[in-house]
Amino acid sequence: LSPPFCALRVVKFRRTGESSRSEEDGASGEPEIHIEGVQRELEPVELEDGAAVPKEFANPTDDTFMVEDAVEAIGFGKFQWKLSVITGLAWASNYAMEMMILSILAPQLHCEWSLPSWQVALLTSVVFVGMMSSSTLWGNISDQYGRKTGLKISVLWTLYYGILSGFAPVYSWILVLRGLVGFGIGGVPQSVTLYAEFLPRKARAKCILLIEVFWAIGTVFEVLLAVLVMPTLGWRWLLILSALPLLLFAVLCFWLPESARYDVLSGNQDKAIATLKRIATENGAPMPLGKLIISRQEDRGKMRDLFTPHFRWTTLLLWFIWFSNAFSYYGLVLLTTEFFQAGDVCSISSRRKEVKAKCSLTCEYLTEEDYTDLLWTTLSEFPGVLVTLWVIDRIGRKKTMALSFLVFSFCSLLLFLCMGRNVLTVLLFIARAFISGGFQAAYVYTPEVYPTATRALGLGTCSGMARVGALITPFIAQVMLESSVYLTLVVYSGCCLLAALASCFLPIETKGRGLQESSHREWGQEMVGRGSHSPGVTRSNSGSQE
Repeated sequence: LSPPFCALRVVKFRRTGESSRSEEDGASGEPEIHIEGVQRELEPVELEDGAAVPKEFANPTDDTFMVEDAVEAIGFGKFQWKLSVITGLAWASNYAMEMMILSILAPQLHCEWSLPSWQVALLTSVVFVGMMSSSTLWGNISDQYGRKTGLKISVLWTLYYGILSGFAPVYSWILVLRGLVGFGIGGVPQSVTLYAEFLPRKARAKCILLIEVFWAIGTVFEVLLAVLVMPTLGWRWLLILSALPLLLFAVLCFWLPESARYDVLSGNQDKAIATLKRIATENGAPMPLGKLIISRQEDRGKMRDLFTPHFRWTTLLLWFIWFSNAFSYYGLVLLTTEFFQAGDVCSISSRRKEVKAKCSLTCEYLTEEDYTDLLWTTLSEFPGVLVTLWVIDRIGRKKTMALSFLVFSFCSLLLFLCMGRNVLTVLLFIARAFISGGFQAAYVYTPEVYPTATRALGLGTCSGMARVGALITPFIAQVMLESSVYLTLVVYSGCCLLAALASCFLPIETKGRGLQESSHREWGQEMVGRGSHSPGVTRSNSGSQE
């Protein structure tokens, strides 16, 4: 057909937002061809607060769709592959590499600046303090001003202070600068928020879990960079070079689109439609025909929305789950070193008493064997991700998190037995694998359970609670361990048992569900089909194709 006519494939929608072909299409086996005239843009129709939804929208028809419908219809394609790489780059450069630096920088400064042990430990703690204090703020910024905006600012912040860290003249300066780096890292989880909002529901869990691969890539790259740089150029150049990949991400951010779900909620219907058309073009898939339903909500990113009757228990339980994840994960990392140095669990208390005085004065640079151990520790997380990847869409998000906590707790209890190093290694390997898999399952569940209006804030507050767990765990894994190794194991095992129960008691299972658009809607209900709406929400329709 010649212009002004074109042939378009018709895509129909059910109330759940899933797309399907027409019955005639399915019967014939050939795609239905619909001859369309010239596409014309219609002015959006704004409805006053409390006004009824127009009659033609009272029941969903083939000529209306939401962002969720469009994402499902367009599917997973070239656009999502590009987005996966960019999100992974943020995860690897801004999170994995900057966190791995803590393991390399601390012993180096301990020797070079003759720092006491408590000052060395404070270098690590100050990063977690920065992350904890900023996670909620970055979530609020992302809900108020856009996911892309919050992510870009946090990355540029981390890049700036990461490079400045390399020029720190004294301990107090590097302490402040690393704390500011941690403040920027607190915004990295918002990359998962943006990523999840572009993913079809069938691919969402798998794609978010596979971000862990980029964590491993970033960790391995940082260790290899340290092997090359530390012996010749020193730790200052390591800090500077480690921050440079963030510059690449900052440049790629110009390609990164704003979330169409955020644009719909902020009333930017033209931007939302343009983004969806761009995705459809890159994926080679048809755009849904009809009008895009817009739900404007001015009041976004408010803490009180996390404690509405519908989300109160979900928020509190998720905070404890994230706290337990970080508390157990980083605790196991610290315990692994202690257990391996002692040889077995039973002799660890006596060994620590013998070397306590010596350890505070000992200065040991990292060796090639130490770097190799760091690499092997990272590789132990792959089996956990693979197991989580296999079960999360089979048994659901809640049960996957509960299973991860239960396996970790069981392995912790088995450490009570005095076993050889080989069995000890296997138990620690399994425990590390499952707790890391559980952590990733929480990253899948949290963006899915909260609506677009509070999704970034919900993930940010959960990430902040995780940093509280990371701050507390050294006092258990190192201080309490000096008094009783068994009491230490009981604390970690008990915490994970409670976290497993918390996972089971979560009121919402998100497996197979679409992402909520507005906090003013009940879970699972479509925006259309209601005669009135909540204050502060304005609906319109745009993007008509006739």
